[in-house]
Amino acid sequence: MAISLTVDHSQRIWKDRSKRVKDARSEAQKDIDDYRKEKEEEFQKFEKEHTSGNKKAEEDADKDAEEQMSSIKGAGDKKGQDVVNDLLRVVTEVKPEVPDRVAGPPKA
Repeated sequence: MAISLTVDHSQRIWKDRSKRVKDARSEAQKDIDDYRKEKEEEFQKFEKEHTSGNKKAEEDADKDAEEQMSSIKGAGDKKGQDVVNDLLRVVTEVKPEVPDRVAGPPKA
């Protein structure tokens, strides 16, 4: 009978120990998940604060580029035809000139 009580008592101690280990493991996992969630929220907040400045700078750069492009297009629309006409005139009009280094026809 004493052996039976000792075995029964050992089994109860073993079950209690196993239960405590499982409870500790689940509690540790819960703490890990809570910590991970907290750090993820901190990272999201940090990322949001620090990337908003880049977004603003990007929008400003796009706006400046668009203004410069419209300015260039306006100048092209205004003076473009004159430039094309000047180029065509220079290419098509022939004005023969003797280079300075050539003195003239060779003398015999």
